[in-house]
Amino acid sequence: MAKTAKPLPSLEWLQPRLTLSRIASLVSFFGLGALLLTWNLGFANVPDNLLWVILGVQFAPLLLAPGLILGNARAHAWACFVVNLYFIQGVLAAFDPSKALYGWLLTLTSFSLFCAALMYTRWRFQYERKLAGEA
Repeated sequence: MAKTAKPLPSLEWLQPRLTLSRIASLVSFFGLGALLLTWNLGFANVPDNLLWVILGVQFAPLLLAPGLILGNARAHAWACFVVNLYFIQGVLAAFDPSKALYGWLLTLTSFSLFCAALMYTRWRFQYERKLAGEA
């Protein structure tokens, strides 16, 4: 028995969701960067000679910024993969009483980025398929 394709949502339905999910993903992305920077510069007990190495390693996966800022759906999809590293780091930090607040903030920020980027990717591809004339 052949499976029938579900109809795509209308462009009017997709447009506000695209805008909202893109704004949410950008706010979460820059919030994640600000949280990492604030924690490492202000609160982490890291020797000065290792600080820039740690910041470089933590910010290297965030090089997706140009694609996210431009609204590239594939960059948002890759952000869903990359942000899992920060989610794991946040969960591990949440178990340490001295880093619990940082851990929970990192976990919540990375989770919100994951959800927003995932929904943006889904709705963007549906929007492009609808623009191409697919029913």
